[in-house]
Amino acid sequence: MSKTFKAACIQNCATPDVGENIEVCSRLVRQAAGEGATLIATAEYFSGLTTENGRIFPAAFPEAEHPVIPAFAELARELGVEILLGSLGVTAPDGRIFNRSYMLSATGDVTARYAKIHMFDVNLGEDMIIRESATIAPGDEAVLAPAGGTQIGLSVCYDLRFAGLYRALAHGGAEILAIPAAFTRLTGQAHWHVLNRARAIECGAFVIAPCQFGTLAGGAECFGHSLIVDPWGEVIADGGEAEGFAIAEIDLDKVAEARRRIPALTHDRVFTLDARAQAAE
Repeated sequence: MSKTFKAACIQNCATPDVGENIEVCSRLVRQAAGEGATLIATAEYFSGLTTENGRIFPAAFPEAEHPVIPAFAELARELGVEILLGSLGVTAPDGRIFNRSYMLSATGDVTARYAKIHMFDVNLGEDMIIRESATIAPGDEAVLAPAGGTQIGLSVCYDLRFAGLYRALAHGGAEILAIPAAFTRLTGQAHWHVLNRARAIECGAFVIAPCQFGTLAGGAECFGHSLIVDPWGEVIADGGEAEGFAIAEIDLDKVAEARRRIPALTHDRVFTLDARAQAAE
């Protein structure tokens, strides 16, 4: 199997209308496939999202009744491509919603599911208080997905800030890290590029990070700039701040090369924290 292929990040601005979002993203997936992409990833909550008073309300359905999964499963089969559904709202037993990614094979089968672990509960100042956990239920399991002839480590948005998750995924065999997001404009301008590049460098892995752009229903703003980053930390595709897709060639030999040059994944050591020294300070 070839270790070189094209990957694409779909960049949309989701409305509350699920049907409209399916139509827009399906069109973009077709365009990306037409340019040779065989692994295509959508953003967090690409199929529908509203915000209100710091709370997050994605379009949500029980998994068995979710209209997005069969729509994109059929598209994957038709085009013969693998599709990462960056995240969907899936109803949880406690009345909240799981923020869940789905990996679809080229035959349309669901090969992996991942529920976002870390909740975006923050106070950004200027009345920007966001409490994701008020409506979203966290997951508790890291997940590797088979795709692109390798393993992809799954994550979503705020997970990006927790380097230990990606370290574990890389140690588990991930050569690509998926980070679909709806990063806010404020935090995106400050941190999006540097954090994605850092995760790629630390793990010697490709990063594929589709991100929504524009103003959502309810007024929240997303940063856009869907990224593909190589294992040396170079941004090889940037989606800017408009509807479309970012596309780049993935050469998995570059993962082995980066890890050979700087074998940091083999240098982890167990250590302790001396609390007495902290107290003395």
